[in-house]
Amino acid sequence: MFYKNIVASAALLTGVLAAPTPSALPQGFPNPNTTELEAIQKAAGGELSNAPPPASVNASSVPVFQLINFNENFEVAFFNSLVYNITNDVPGFQIPWGGEKASLLNILTSVLAQEELHALNAGGVLTHFNAFAPPPCVYKFPTTDLASAIALSQTFTSLVLGTLQDAAEGLAINGDHGPVRTVASVIGEEGEQNGFFRSLLNRKPAEKPFLTTSVATFLFSSLQDFVVSCPFDLNQIPIPRLPTIKVLSGNSGSDVQPQDQTLTFSVDLTGVEAAKPYYGSPEAANALFITYLTGQNLPVSKPINSIAWSGEVMTFQADFPFEEFTMSGLTVAALTTANNYTGPDDIAASTLAAPALIQVNDPIL
Repeated sequence: MFYKNIVASAALLTGVLAAPTPSALPQGFPNPNTTELEAIQKAAGGELSNAPPPASVNASSVPVFQLINFNENFEVAFFNSLVYNITNDVPGFQIPWGGEKASLLNILTSVLAQEELHALNAGGVLTHFNAFAPPPCVYKFPTTDLASAIALSQTFTSLVLGTLQDAAEGLAINGDHGPVRTVASVIGEEGEQNGFFRSLLNRKPAEKPFLTTSVATFLFSSLQDFVVSCPFDLNQIPIPRLPTIKVLSGNSGSDVQPQDQTLTFSVDLTGVEAAKPYYGSPEAANALFITYLTGQNLPVSKPINSIAWSGEVMTFQADFPFEEFTMSGLTVAALTTANNYTGPDDIAASTLAAPALIQVNDPIL
């Protein structure tokens, strides 16, 4: 609980919280020179692989690497901002003990460097095959203190871990077996990071025996909530983007109690063509479902109820069957027009909005 006390102390020192600020990037990223790359690799504790790339990749695998690159660019910006805030004693991120502050910064600087290498690796694959490699965007981060920043990093890392499962499966289906080894190594590394974040938050380092899965569309959609602008047309990444769902229960979904309960959600369906038959009609929307992904279980769908419309914004409730499916840790939810899915890959085609991110926490102490 050593590091947990650091997070708690930062919260106690909070006076006037820092306002969320636009992102910045580390010097040289995403095009470091030789000296800068050597420094990144030293901080990361390892190097980019010197193994040759595969002779070819299936065209269907290109969006897999584009999403990985897009996400890693976001993570680089996020952790660079976090390191800056702690280093410069930004209100809400102050740690009163020099040794502990230095220790945490050492860890987070390593995490930042590792994310830079992940981004460079994915971008390198795309460049090698003359495919579009998305450059970094300008981002906004909603966190204003150390505790909320670590909590956000833990949740989005869990979502990334679920989506990398989808990436590995997609590459294998496409016959691109070579990169699967690298993707699997990143899954392990991100899992190590997340265990540390969870420990900081007074949670068990290992969330559950089989981590919650997700799909590319859900991660790409979730990342849009952090994007201010991008220097390219997002349609250059051929992955659908959906409106995300707000969880109104359990501290915006970040601290849901481990028990059966009814959760309240809200979603803005403006411009969603498939949602138009439901606009303004609680009776029509009664045919919709919240579909949960938890662990490696088959998707779990529950009908929505208590529906209210305000223009094209719908507020509704749905049962959260914690006990039946032991829904600890991250659950990913989608608003769907169907149920009885046979696997996660079937969901996106009948999804109106996603994801909702539901974090069930069972504190150690």
